Order: sequence, then C-alpha cells, then structure tokens
Amino acid sequence: MEKNGQKTKALSVTVVGMGYVGLSISTLLSQKYPVCALDIDAKRVAQVNERISPFEDKELMTFFATRELKLFATLDSAVAFGSADLVIIATPTNYDPDLAEFDTSSVETTIAQILRQRPQATILIKSTVPVGFTQTMRERYPQAHLAFSPEFLRETKALYDNLYPSRIIFGFDEKDQTVFKTLECFKTMLQTTAYRKDMPILTMSTTEAEAVKLFSNTYLAMRISFFNELDTYAEMKGLETRAIIRGVELDPRIGAYYNNPSFGYGGYCLPKDTKQLLASYDSIPQNLMKAIVDSNATRKDFITQRILELLADKKEDAIVGIYRLTMKTDSDNFRESSIQGVLQRLQAQNIKVLIFEPKVAGETWEGYPVAKNFATFCEQAELIVANRYVKELDPVREKVYTKDIFKRD
Repeated sequence: MEKNGQKTKALSVTVVGMGYVGLSISTLLSQKYPVCALDIDAKRVAQVNERISPFEDKELMTFFATRELKLFATLDSAVAFGSADLVIIATPTNYDPDLAEFDTSSVETTIAQILRQRPQATILIKSTVPVGFTQTMRERYPQAHLAFSPEFLRETKALYDNLYPSRIIFGFDEKDQTVFKTLECFKTMLQTTAYRKDMPILTMSTTEAEAVKLFSNTYLAMRISFFNELDTYAEMKGLETRAIIRGVELDPRIGAYYNNPSFGYGGYCLPKDTKQLLASYDSIPQNLMKAIVDSNATRKDFITQRILELLADKKEDAIVGIYRLTMKTDSDNFRESSIQGVLQRLQAQNIKVLIFEPKVAGETWEGYPVAKNFATFCEQAELIVANRYVKELDPVREKVYTKDIFKRD
C-alpha cells in the first residue's frame, strides 16, 4: 500500500459481525487486503467462506460470485483477534423500549473481549450506539484505543454504498496517536478499494460522530413521514397525491427522493434510531423529534382504518391478503417492516388475514397463516394489501390496496 509515494504496511483488519454493515465493509476491503470476519453464527460463517451471500444485495452477490476476495470468516475469536491492528465492531444494537435506549451489550462484550486478547488494537465501532456511548467506554477502559465511524447504508445496497460512499466520518480522540495513525492507514485502504475517489472525509469527536448518525436517519424518517402525511391529506380531501408531490418535488430545495408514500418507515435503522434520538433529548426542548416518532404510528392507524372501510362493502368474514412482509421491493428483511404494524392492527380488529411471503418456509408466521401458492393467495383474499406494488399483482390489480404511487423504493 502506498501513501504519498511511499509504501506503508497495510493494517491487519478483523470485522466482528457479519450483518449488512460488517459483511459489506469486509467485502469492500478484501478486494485488495486480507480481512478476517468473526461471527457467532456457524451457518453464516460457512456461507461467507463458501461465497454465498446471506442477504439480497446485488453487488454483494456479484462480488461473491465473480471476485477473488481476500476474506476469511471464523467463529474463533483467538484467530480473529490474534494479530489484528484494527478491529471493526458491527454487531447489532436493537432499541429496548423498556430501557428507552439501544441494547449495546453485544458491543460492550466485544470491546471487553478484544481488550483481553488484543489490547493494542484500535477498536472502531460501526454499530449504531447512543450519543456519548464511545466516550463512556473510553472512561470505562482508559487503556483502550477507541473510535467511532457511522455507516450510511441502504438495505439491498450496502456494498454499493461502500463502493460509492456519500461521506466517511471518523470520530476519535486526537490525543490518541495509536488511533490517529491507524485511521490514517485505514483511510488509505478505503480510498484504494472504493470506486468513488472524491469521497468527503470528516473527522470529529466520537460523540459528534454518533450524533451525525442518529440525526441523519431521523431526517430521512421525517421526510418519509412528511410525504406520507401529504398523502393522508390528499386522500381525505379527495385530491390526487401524485399531482401534489410532482409539484412539490420540482423545487430544487426539495427534490424527487424519499417521496414515495408508504405504510410508514421501517427496516433495521429508522424505527430504532428515531426512538433513540428522541430518548436522547430527555430534558432538552423539542417538538419535532416526538412528532417524527408518533407520525409513523399515526400513518399505520390511518392505513388500517382505510382498509377497514374498504372491507365494509365485502362479506363479513372477508380475508385480507398481506402481500409480502419485507420492508421494500427486493429486500429479504422483515424487521420492523411497516406492513407488520398494519397486520397487527388488523388482528386487533379480528380481521382474518392471509400472508403471501416466499421468504417464509412454513405454513404460518408469528401465528398468521401463510399461503404457499400465489394463485391460491389471490383467490382467497377479498382485498390484497401491498406496501410496495410489483407487476406480479397486475392480474388482481382491482383487489390491491397500496400507497405505492411511483412503483419504486
């Protein structure tokens, strides 16, 4: 590896956690540099070593099928941490509503394990954490070399977003020379493996970097909520949503993105990140953050009410078909998908439902019946509810209730 015309030793990199974040950064780097991936899931470790993508991600699947990657996955932490210069933590941090904050136990456990086995390594946290978390860890482990770097990845586009990053942000303590030197080298590794060469790279404190992540995702959630509430207004007033959105989006300050109505925002990040940011405000004055969280529930309430109104003209025991549980088109993720919120509300109203979801292997999901055959599903459902519309639904278009105006994202 060269920097300023001089050869420097590449870092020995280990990535902990083979979810979207961990696997995409591992794949990016392993185009040119050896990367060791550590996970607790034996099946996933085997898949990575066999170059089988655990996720629906076009670029990732293409890279696994066509590229010679210097990527090795293991279940053994001694192997993973043995000679690592940089350990990237990308373990999950779900929001715990009882604690009103992220469950960071997987990150904390990993930090403690690294310090036992490889204390001289720089630890770069990529898991989403509460604002101030890394500083708390630094105070708990003053000997640790800690940094934080938020990820900004779209589901099904995780590797693409690593290849063409919108920006790279490093949060660290500039007095820690070990971290500083490691990140300088890591920055070069990113620049030589990403396809975008003019990526903005920002440095700041760890706490500021943590805030960037939460505020970025909360803004996106706000934008989704805005256009959803625009659609609610248009529907209640008998107006055409498409016409209003087209007129609004032509303002260059607004633009034509994140503007396709849906049943609400969902997925890995937005629901939990918005709730965490709201919790972080605590005694800080705010109105907007709470409104963004509340708006998502209000939208699902509205969608459910409209479905109930459509059922009023049908037979009493009419079945509502739920077309796909996934968050969006081409996704394999059910997590926090907005249609699940609608499904739960329909169940509370004792409405009979039938799910069509090819990703579900069994005949039931969470106690709900699952149709294995699409034709049977369409025949049995009096009304089909789809968060996102695809051509497969064309033959039964008259049965479909959706808010997907632009047939995308």
